[in-house]
Amino acid sequence: MNKNEKFVITINRELGSGGRTVGRILAEKLGVPFYDKAIIKALEEKYNLTIDEIERLKSRSNSWWADFERVVSLGPGLNLNNEANYGGYNSDSVTTNMLFKAEKEILEGIAHDESCVIAGRLAFFVLKAHPNHMSIFIQASMEHRLERVMRKQNVSEEEAAKLIKKIDKMREEYVKNFAQTSRYDTRNYDLVINMDGKTEEYVADRILSFID
Repeated sequence: MNKNEKFVITINRELGSGGRTVGRILAEKLGVPFYDKAIIKALEEKYNLTIDEIERLKSRSNSWWADFERVVSLGPGLNLNNEANYGGYNSDSVTTNMLFKAEKEILEGIAHDESCVIAGRLAFFVLKAHPNHMSIFIQASMEHRLERVMRKQNVSEEEAAKLIKKIDKMREEYVKNFAQTSRYDTRNYDLVINMDGKTEEYVADRILSFID
């Protein structure tokens, strides 16, 4: 990946690994916007951004994402996510083919218009053909993940374990359904990082060193 040209870094991560925080810090160090699944979901829900609406916007301009930002008064990299809302969705969220298509169009629009870091379940797959793309997977031991979820969510170890199991299952099913691969298949990534014993700041710096 050449950081001197328009680029996109996608980060897939395990719940409780700290991968989202790594992505945010990395984006800050690179001076580019940071997007995550919660932002994409919020845009879909807040603005009723169906695939038909996206197609209508795209027909008006080649730079449809920039136009969309202006229409809804978004700043680049606006983060609508609540840090405690792990996974970027709740149990009532329903994934459909149309929602996936809308998400895909949004991701492609973001990556087309600007350099950015995107943390999300399928950005690594949707943007794999991007000419200047780096794909990262961030994982951690169950002990690390439990401790972090317990601390961030203020829940018991039993509750944290249930949440991790639930989100892991949902994310893996989503990836298998739409990408016909496993999120744990390391062939999908340029870099795989284990967070055990490392801070998010340290890992972001190591990623920068890898890029350089």
